[in-house]
Amino acid sequence: MGEENEETKTFKDLGLSELLVESCEKLGWKNPLKIQVEAIPLALEGKDVIGLAQTGSGKTGAFALPVLHALLEAPRPNDFFACVLSPTRELAIQIAEQFEALGSEIGVKCAVLVGGIDMVQQSIKIAKRPHIVVGTPGRVLDHLKNTKGFSLSRLKYLVLDEADRLLNEDFEESLNEILQLIPRERRTFLFSATMTKKVQKLQRVCLRNPVKIEASSKYSTVDTLKQQYRFLPAKHKDCYLVYILTEMGGSTSMVFTRTCDATRLLALILRNLGLKAIPINGHMSQSKRLGALNKFKSGECNILLCTDVASRGLDIPTVDMVINYDIPTNSKDYIHRVGRTARAGRSGVAISLVNQYELEWYIQIEKLIGKKLPEYPGQEEEVLLLEERVSEAKRLAVLKMKEESGGKKKRRGDEDYGEEDVDKYLGLKDKKSSKKFRRR
Repeated sequence: MGEENEETKTFKDLGLSELLVESCEKLGWKNPLKIQVEAIPLALEGKDVIGLAQTGSGKTGAFALPVLHALLEAPRPNDFFACVLSPTRELAIQIAEQFEALGSEIGVKCAVLVGGIDMVQQSIKIAKRPHIVVGTPGRVLDHLKNTKGFSLSRLKYLVLDEADRLLNEDFEESLNEILQLIPRERRTFLFSATMTKKVQKLQRVCLRNPVKIEASSKYSTVDTLKQQYRFLPAKHKDCYLVYILTEMGGSTSMVFTRTCDATRLLALILRNLGLKAIPINGHMSQSKRLGALNKFKSGECNILLCTDVASRGLDIPTVDMVINYDIPTNSKDYIHRVGRTARAGRSGVAISLVNQYELEWYIQIEKLIGKKLPEYPGQEEEVLLLEERVSEAKRLAVLKMKEESGGKKKRRGDEDYGEEDVDKYLGLKDKKSSKKFRRR
């Protein structure tokens, strides 16, 4: 499980029931992590908790175990005992799996309510009266309004995971409506890797005399994460990406891009070069997203091309490296991206590819984490030996994407390939027309 607490050696010492301690042992959780050591005893005392911890530090266990303990201790546990809200579908599914694994000894029932899955199927699960509901705010609200017999009027626990993301413009309205439909007399847990002004506002609105736990500094990365950057011309990004992935052959890597089209294009380029890559993004159906995630987790594909849909909370223990192909425009997203590796005490590598248009964003990241990162040491002459092969792979990938988007109707042939096509798919057109940033 990673970093242990020196004083508390077991989950039993935290006050958890024997059945839950046994469940932890079966999952290989021998020792609690720092956020669990600090949050669980307070939660068992009935306090509202705000938990700030680095991503990958055991936040899910820190809120799931107290909820399950309360469910076990309740004289007559009711259905819809707890509701967990998360910003992404994949994270919601993962949280539910964690609840079911930890609650296997007590027969806990969970329902996952997320978009991209038929509401009728979800209504059938709701009709089975689960103890725990895990979902995204929009879909949970849809069911509260439209599914007969579904009410959270007897809810005992509300958990807001990745709370800073839940408060962006996509979720804030739905979250506010949900808060109006649940009891004021409840326990509330709020967990996130980052604390923002909106989270502080939410704290005042929906928590009662909460205890705040900071298991990390405000915006930090773990010590076991090796972070590097490379400043390069935009036209050489693909060569550097291929070079790094080849140098780290056999490693499990996540590559973050800014656009959905870029995940698809880069996956095609890498496949054309013989690398086992698969994309995941918000334009894919839920079944395809889960399929891609399962192929990555199983090792069938060792490179996952993704947008920020995959940067929050997903626990894939074997990720060795994160590459920021595009630098995030919001520096706090960097913390979540690189948090996909070096999880729970393991080591990992994060490499950011920075071009002249992204330099200002990268400088904000260094300010946020409070240090200057070393430069990735690859020799440009060696990297550019790949240029011809990468260009051909890119040409074939663009033609494939044009065919898939209706290019077959025009039948204009290979001469249509040009840098403007690549720019479109990688989301570079707007960026190149914007103000250029000065090099440091």
